[in-house]
Amino acid sequence: MDLLANLALGFETVLTPTNLLYCFVGCLLGTLVGVLPGIGPTATIAMLLPITFTFEPVTALIMLAGIYYGAQYGGSTTAILINLPGESSSAVTAIDGYQMARQGRAGPALATAALGSFFAGTVSTLVLAVAAPPLARAALNFGAPEYFSLIVLGLLASIALAHGSILKALGMIVIGLLLGMVGQDIYTGTPRFTFGFFELYSGINFVSVAVGVFGVAEILRNLEHETTREVLVRKVSNLWLSREDFRRIVAPVVRGTVLGSILGILPGGGHVLSSFASYSLEKRSSSRPEEFGTGAIEGVAGPESANNAGAQTSFIPMLTLGIPAHPVMALMIGAFIIQGITPGPNVIRDEPALFWGIIVSMWVGNLMLVMLNLPLIGVWVRLLTIPYRVLFPAIIAFACIGTYSISLNAFDVYAIVVFGILGYVLIKFGCEPAPLLLGFVLGPLLEEHLRRAMILSRGDPMIFLERPISAALLACAVAAVLVAVLPAVRKRRDEVFVEED
Repeated sequence: MDLLANLALGFETVLTPTNLLYCFVGCLLGTLVGVLPGIGPTATIAMLLPITFTFEPVTALIMLAGIYYGAQYGGSTTAILINLPGESSSAVTAIDGYQMARQGRAGPALATAALGSFFAGTVSTLVLAVAAPPLARAALNFGAPEYFSLIVLGLLASIALAHGSILKALGMIVIGLLLGMVGQDIYTGTPRFTFGFFELYSGINFVSVAVGVFGVAEILRNLEHETTREVLVRKVSNLWLSREDFRRIVAPVVRGTVLGSILGILPGGGHVLSSFASYSLEKRSSSRPEEFGTGAIEGVAGPESANNAGAQTSFIPMLTLGIPAHPVMALMIGAFIIQGITPGPNVIRDEPALFWGIIVSMWVGNLMLVMLNLPLIGVWVRLLTIPYRVLFPAIIAFACIGTYSISLNAFDVYAIVVFGILGYVLIKFGCEPAPLLLGFVLGPLLEEHLRRAMILSRGDPMIFLERPISAALLACAVAAVLVAVLPAVRKRRDEVFVEED
């Protein structure tokens, strides 16, 4: 009964004209972001954070959440129609979705993506509603040692799941932690790493880092590699599935939903991992594996369900523990902080309307997205003809104006330039900026809980191993590092043996 009462509170919060409007705006922007390659939900949310400062907290967070899961939907449209994923988690959809489009079956492919995503979003929202309250209650028993170990686990797991070099990902985490330490010491008030700039005494502005590293840097990278994009599928018809298509997608959609709901909680991009894992699972379990890569509808149904389920359940650790599963959730934590709310287990008790409003808005938003994506396919595809050189200056100007409006401080705008150049340089050297943002957001929390734990134990570091939950979390962190390192070690050993032979 508590669950029904809480969901009723959520519907009461969402079904107001203002919140419905901004949920729709978020879904619309998210779909647009997913369709346009090169921007992505992380950069878009980073740039829109400043304008949400004047909104009510629940309205701002509903809109930002809509942008995120809207991008999961929108990315599938261009992945299927022109083999150009608008979002990283849609890359797998392009394998079979584009082949279906070439065979004249773009309509069924798009319908499969929309229906699978809606089903997965509905189920994973229910999972979130059921799992979040007990997890939040359990988190209330966490002390400083447990939170420190949990943050360490989140950071190291994000390294394990990062693409490319593990060493570079670790370096990005360290840079993020150092940036998070800029400002006055939390206990003594001593300035650290301020280099004489009074504006840095309160720390580096979160929005400046996010907009610079993700927004400006991504724009510079895309301008460098701007290409002419040709839309191969101009008209899509028959947006419905045959009875045989329905029969073939039911099991993949269910399996993808379950897989995505579980993997989405993992730090470091579980929603992306879940789409790849779902495709592999469907290919292994199919009685017709030879069709995969040539237009198998299961290759669209499974990954699309998985990445949307993962997108929803990635809110669980953010809402209940205050720990982001990936950079978008780190930005959501930034939005909480901008609104004066500390994310974590107390949110469900102190801000029940906000907590349940966000959860229910996910179901409402998924319903809106089904109605948005299929009828407006022609509009989304035409947007791909807008040149980047026209689109991106407007985006940067909008982001700078919004950042300046938060505190009317020109220093924050200069910081965007600095971090934009830094992000671009990091990308050129093959470094992912995502771990940097996680380190920046979690760094102050890591330091605070470390110092609290050491005060409690009077300087004895064994407190982290003597408390069972803390020790278990640290053991999981070590396991995550081993999982990441051992394949690389084995590959290097094999290369040495080959060289000797």
